[in-house]
Amino acid sequence: MKMGELFVCAGAGETKCDCMIEILTDCECESTPPICCGYPMKLVEEKTADQGKEKHVPVITPVDGGYEVKVGEVPHPMLEKHFISFIELSTSNEIYRKFLMPDEEPVAFFYTKNEAVSARAFCNIHGLWKA
Repeated sequence: MKMGELFVCAGAGETKCDCMIEILTDCECESTPPICCGYPMKLVEEKTADQGKEKHVPVITPVDGGYEVKVGEVPHPMLEKHFISFIELSTSNEIYRKFLMPDEEPVAFFYTKNEAVSARAFCNIHGLWKA
């Protein structure tokens, strides 16, 4: 397991919950994925290219003192059943994360002086997206 990897509950039917975990340090051991609701959790693969009509890839814009991160060239829907649950900005030694709720705008401001940044956003339906 590698630092930054996300795992989500892979339970079936009513046993599936919304649990998500992040690996905070690299682990070279030969272990099984974490368990949730009695099932091995599923590794969430990062996607980098939009597909379909919804746009998910984060758009990073430098602003005074940091960065603005929007989800999609066209704003992602923020509905009760389909929304961005978090936006994250990473540097070489910092991670910033903003959690969102339905009806909030899928945009975040992160203040940092670092110039080498990347961003991720998690859609509750379509998974993890990286720019």
